[in-house]
Amino acid sequence: MGDICGIGPEVIAKALAHEEVYRRCRPLVIGHRPALEAALRFAGRPLSIRPVASPSEGRFLPGTLDLLDPGGVDLSDVYVGRVCPSAGRAAVACVFCAADLALTGDADGIVTAPLNKEAMNLAGFPYAGHTELLAERTGAAASRMMLATETFRIVHVTTHIALRDVPQRVTVDRILKTLDLAHEALLDLGIERPKIVVAGINPHCGEGGMFGDEDTRTVAPAVQQARERGWDVVGPLSPDTVFGRAYRGEFDAVIAMYHDQGHVPMKLVAFAEAVNVTLGLPIVRTSVDHGTAFDIAGRGIADETNMLAAIRLAARLANSRKVRRGL
Repeated sequence: MGDICGIGPEVIAKALAHEEVYRRCRPLVIGHRPALEAALRFAGRPLSIRPVASPSEGRFLPGTLDLLDPGGVDLSDVYVGRVCPSAGRAAVACVFCAADLALTGDADGIVTAPLNKEAMNLAGFPYAGHTELLAERTGAAASRMMLATETFRIVHVTTHIALRDVPQRVTVDRILKTLDLAHEALLDLGIERPKIVVAGINPHCGEGGMFGDEDTRTVAPAVQQARERGWDVVGPLSPDTVFGRAYRGEFDAVIAMYHDQGHVPMKLVAFAEAVNVTLGLPIVRTSVDHGTAFDIAGRGIADETNMLAAIRLAARLANSRKVRRGL
């Protein structure tokens, strides 16, 4: 459910008011019942809540939201539209519950609503975001963030770190692992021979060393090693042109070196449609690619489009993974 002081409950209620969701998957909401009840008035159609103790008790019928409440958190002091540590604690409890269900096979994948990093940290969980939280919970050795629409995908080598720290974190091994996870994700999406392009880290890929040597010293060797594995990878290419080429369909995914290099182009062309996918986990996890929007929480004007896109992609990944792995 994400942070209940934000728009998470509202976009969940609105998304599950669409019957198409139930044709794609069997949705189970994990969260706080009063928060979901308060959001039902914004759903645009009558909906009811049916509490369950486990996924096996769900009926998954349109018009009824099966809800599993992890409990254990006092939420009497939360206020919609504000940073509240208890809401951060409850959001983490929901993520842990969902991840554990996916790890045991009781859920085929999870879709997360936005949490607030400040609230989560104030609650005693010092993570940079969902990606790091889920990586630790699931025991993933390495994880990466992918932003994806149906046709445009960007995978990040680094994300939530200071820009000044990027050159030291962008190593040959880290780029190669990012390529590995991106290649695997594209196969899961049914792309038989993925074509991946790697963006340079410096303007014009360093222009022969005039603007830095990281592209020749670090990025190019990683691309070469990926090609030696038989993958269709090109780069480094100048980041000022590569995203447009990928958006027009020339490549299946772009490897971005840092957060804003990848986020800016994606949010420019697909703000409502782009889905956040965590690669490298032993489970399927997608998320909306927007924040808690405290400024509009509780007003009924939040848009569920991104939540619907996240649900669709999670269902697609869960089904294709089963086929690829013969489950």
